[in-house]
Amino acid sequence: MNSTPNSNRKHISIYGKTNAGKSSLINGILGQDLCLVSKVPGTTTDPVLKAMELIPVGPVLFIDTAGLDDQTELGSIRMKKSIEMLKRTDFALYVMDVNDIDEDNYYHMKIEFKKYNISSILVINKIDVISTESLQYLRKKYTGAFFVSAETGEGIEELKKGIAIRLEEEEEEMPIIGDLVPYDGKVVLVIPVDSEAPKGRIILPQVQCLRDCLDHGIKAYVVRDTELSSALEDIQNVELVVTDSQAFKKVSRIVPGDINLTGFSILFARHKGDLKSFVDGTEKIKELNENSKILICESCTHNVSHEDIGRVKIPKLLNKAVGVDLEYHYKIGHDFPEDLSKYDLVIHCGACMINRKTVTLRVKRCKEQNVAITNYGVILAYLNGILDRSIEIFDL
Repeated sequence: MNSTPNSNRKHISIYGKTNAGKSSLINGILGQDLCLVSKVPGTTTDPVLKAMELIPVGPVLFIDTAGLDDQTELGSIRMKKSIEMLKRTDFALYVMDVNDIDEDNYYHMKIEFKKYNISSILVINKIDVISTESLQYLRKKYTGAFFVSAETGEGIEELKKGIAIRLEEEEEEMPIIGDLVPYDGKVVLVIPVDSEAPKGRIILPQVQCLRDCLDHGIKAYVVRDTELSSALEDIQNVELVVTDSQAFKKVSRIVPGDINLTGFSILFARHKGDLKSFVDGTEKIKELNENSKILICESCTHNVSHEDIGRVKIPKLLNKAVGVDLEYHYKIGHDFPEDLSKYDLVIHCGACMINRKTVTLRVKRCKEQNVAITNYGVILAYLNGILDRSIEIFDL
């Protein structure tokens, strides 16, 4: 559980006014004093992230945010960061102090939750400080709410169960490979070992594809591109070959036409985003010219080498395809512009370090602003002339 990447966890954000007991509530849910708690308003400044195992849901990530009525000197900046977290949130808790029932703020946040398609639960905290009569009145008024005391622990277990039930009711996460290949089927994962591969390890998307095969009873064979040809001679009835995007052209020449072929980034385009939109986005390449601006989005910070996919390989291939040197801009991690109007095309990485919610909201924003978007694997397949083959296995 501890090694599960945050990008693969359901993100649960806690919102509410200052001193509503958000940090205390997280501590109560976690069973540990991990978030700083104080009676001083504005104690929580930047969002605080804490991973845990929520039975029976599995790995989740709780996010403690600054109070929405923060009146301190930096309050507006803190609140802006809190609202920014909505773009990464799968599920939200809105916490009210039982002695400060802030219906206006709650109504405003419900609108924000709806805007970002986030399900939520109302939590009324500090029930240990009011009378039984007052508590009964509030229970009747807010029938769907959870009433807790972060101080005494009352109601915390019921809240955890409630969160788990709601999360299980949400749409199930799409498998990476599990729904494309039958149980006991065979998959060959082609993993070139180049300067971008971390020493002694393979990169996260490749690890996650391998785990998905194990989870679904699929036999996975891992080879380098240099051994792929002999591997295909050794292994009979291969259902699918998955390659690193940078080796698409070479691997396509090796894999017979009767074996399905795709890339890790294309699998993640579907798993983490909107594959059809990414495929449609390649049509924009035909319209690019010397005045076009390209935004490349990378979900992680890394050293740039001569083989870097987003900084070197894609620009080189795209410039060659268009016939001119295009203008490239870069955004890293959760930094994504509100205004995309100056860009002709957005190219997104495989998104192994950010969650699906973040990517789907970015696709939505591009559509709203009529800006084409694609991803690394899709554009590399397109530029290498094998896009049609690499998406044959998907029902688009």
